[in-house]
Amino acid sequence: MDLWPGQPRPLGLRYDGTGATVAVFAPHAEAVELCLYSADDAADPTEVRVELPEHTGPVHHGYLRLVEPGTRYGFRVHGPWDPRRGLVHNPAKLQLDPYALAIEGGITPHPSLAIAHQDLSPQPDDNAAFVPRSVVVNPFFDWDGDTPPQTPVDETIVYETHVKGFTARWPGLDEAVRGTYAAFTEPVVLDYLAGLGVTAVELLPVHHKIHDPFLLGRGLRNYWGYQTIGYFAPHDEYAALGRRGQQVQEFRRMVQALHRAGLEVILDVVFNHTAEGGFLGPALAFRAFSGGSYHALPDDATHYLDYTGCGNSLDLDHPFVLQMVMDSLRYWVTQMHVDGFRFDLAVTLSRDEGAPERSSVFFDVVQQDPVISQVKLIAEPWDIGGGGYQVGNFPWQWAEWNGKFRDCVRDLWRSVPGTLPEAATRLTGSSDLYGDDGRRPFASVNFVTAHDGFTLRDLVSYDGKHNEANGESNRDGESHNRSWNCGVEGPTDDPAVLALRARQQRNLLATLLLAQGIPMLLSGDEIGHTQQGNNNVYCQDNELAWLDWDAADQALRDFTRRVIGLRAAHGVFRRRHFLSGQAANGHGLPDAAWFTADGAVMTDTDWTDPQRLTVGVFLNGDVVGRRTRHGERPPSDTFYFCVNAHWQDVQLHLPGPAYGGSWQVVLDTADDAAAPAGFLPGSGVPVTARSLVLLTRTTPPEGR
Repeated sequence: MDLWPGQPRPLGLRYDGTGATVAVFAPHAEAVELCLYSADDAADPTEVRVELPEHTGPVHHGYLRLVEPGTRYGFRVHGPWDPRRGLVHNPAKLQLDPYALAIEGGITPHPSLAIAHQDLSPQPDDNAAFVPRSVVVNPFFDWDGDTPPQTPVDETIVYETHVKGFTARWPGLDEAVRGTYAAFTEPVVLDYLAGLGVTAVELLPVHHKIHDPFLLGRGLRNYWGYQTIGYFAPHDEYAALGRRGQQVQEFRRMVQALHRAGLEVILDVVFNHTAEGGFLGPALAFRAFSGGSYHALPDDATHYLDYTGCGNSLDLDHPFVLQMVMDSLRYWVTQMHVDGFRFDLAVTLSRDEGAPERSSVFFDVVQQDPVISQVKLIAEPWDIGGGGYQVGNFPWQWAEWNGKFRDCVRDLWRSVPGTLPEAATRLTGSSDLYGDDGRRPFASVNFVTAHDGFTLRDLVSYDGKHNEANGESNRDGESHNRSWNCGVEGPTDDPAVLALRARQQRNLLATLLLAQGIPMLLSGDEIGHTQQGNNNVYCQDNELAWLDWDAADQALRDFTRRVIGLRAAHGVFRRRHFLSGQAANGHGLPDAAWFTADGAVMTDTDWTDPQRLTVGVFLNGDVVGRRTRHGERPPSDTFYFCVNAHWQDVQLHLPGPAYGGSWQVVLDTADDAAAPAGFLPGSGVPVTARSLVLLTRTTPPEGR
């Protein structure tokens, strides 16, 4: 088999119907061999090698005739060996295509995975029997008029979930479909998501991953997926319909089905590091090609710069690395039709010569990109490097995971003194973080729980983490969780403790879903999912992490659905502008006002009282009407929050007649099944210890 010279673009192996263009970035290589394997038998070790016949600048390329989809392939790279300069060309190591559209298989722990010995000499053993293969993909797909929902950002509600864990235990689904992309095309799953009221499914990493050798040695697996080895390839283990590239089409059908149900698809992407780890980690796709280009390196390239805790950091200062990231993002939008991205440890992507920079090359390129600048962009605004906590400091078109919201709301509902002033800021969109540079409340992605940490049920059931199953003597995972077990650690039959835990879950959900900003709900929190106190299930690809639908708390799910419905029905809970506390046009009622338990407007002295854990909040729905591309949005109802984070019952008095003639309870986290009660201006509303009561105004203020 021979190759024609081909062209240096596009990078990767791309099938065109009869053959395939082949191009790889290998700036210091003397030769690059394309290695072909059977399209029919993944176990067939027969390898056909052919050298790429041409190179243009740093790109080696060719055109492969008569190749068929499903063919497995890889590369071997020949060149100089000088590891301290990053030159580690070792043709004994079969390498994945960094631009592979599909990858099949994982790694098997073996000494041949390493590219070098401890003494920096080449590791000579062939690794082909122990590493995955790239797969030739037929790119053609009939999208059948697929139309992205394009949900306005201020109306977005994110549901963070895991492809496998969400449906692995779903009753009634065919066993072969559970835990796969195909499960998201099932009517019962789509109906559940649409019925819950969320607008976007945010999937934990679906790029092809490896299971860390140290986990495999413990009998564990990388469940979350933050060990990416293929930035263009959907992970093959989530495919129900076989491999050989079929995972690409199955992923597309999933997106198509979710779009038809009105749901956007956001991908959690890991461009801060690769799965190859440090210098002596497995050489799989990047290290042997680049001559030190892919990873951020100090003067001694055998010690990678590591801002991630994963052994390496991608170097987005390098133009070919930056191109790969942008090519990947554009591919997932244009060819896979996803609607946005959540960037893991996004600060690493902004580092310019090691320092986080708001004007980094990556941010500038995203800003001007005609495709990526148009989709939803969410940053995890921290990493473990110096200056790595950057909440509030991302460019204007980015939203951010607001870790300060999480911490403050947790503290509020466990009655930490002095919490109330910050809580007021967090619940109204965190203007201190996002209001000083023209950003809006929807720059804040609010969350109380996420995949990393306790589930909601565990947050109110455990004071400490219980990660013994991870095999690290409970040393892993966050130790400062701001959790409270409500009096008993872990499972209990005490009815008072169980009632308090249920109320705390409702408090946290209502606070999250009715705060200004973009709420992110962790999958399973709405049904009381527990991980038995494990706050770091990254390696638990089993029933500890998978959602148990048979044990679902249906009452909590119904509560969650109802609160989401309130948010969707009333624009006062999803304002596009920060609250000012001022009346519109200088007259009428303010857009918001804060009151003491006696019904008096909060003063500076009241705000500085560290023991104050009760407050009334007036939200004026008359001032949120606006024109949209869908027509006029009508004014919202007006609401009054009675928040009691104190450990004693209180009476919160409503404000006087100027704010409303009468009020009706629409939500009570202490007794949500009780019949709604009505209240007149100035009357006291009984609010149970650690609970929230929401009222809506049923008649206008006097004189209106």
